[in-house]
Amino acid sequence: MAKIQRNDQVIVIAGNNKGKKARVLRVLTDKNRVLLEGIQGDNLRMIKKHVKPNPQTGAQGSIQELNPTVHISNVMLLDAEGKASRVGYTIVDGKKVRVTKSNGQQVAATK
Repeated sequence: MAKIQRNDQVIVIAGNNKGKKARVLRVLTDKNRVLLEGIQGDNLRMIKKHVKPNPQTGAQGSIQELNPTVHISNVMLLDAEGKASRVGYTIVDGKKVRVTKSNGQQVAATK
């Protein structure tokens, strides 16, 4: 389980977009990357992916434009006060919940 989840408010702490705040649209746990709303990766432009045609499936070759992702280590969760904070876990009423390390408050559940 990643400490940053979908719909969390985060701040970018490294790269060309350092200091920008954004909402997490998607978390790619297998690649340790996140897709952020309004932040276009490390190089500030869309990625073009060339797709080969596949006659077996009938897929045509094309060039797809994809939103680039940011590595999960380059973002930090924003707490209720709007400050960057590390994330930890604690048990509340038998459930594992995320808490911010800066003030110990529980992170609001994502929807």
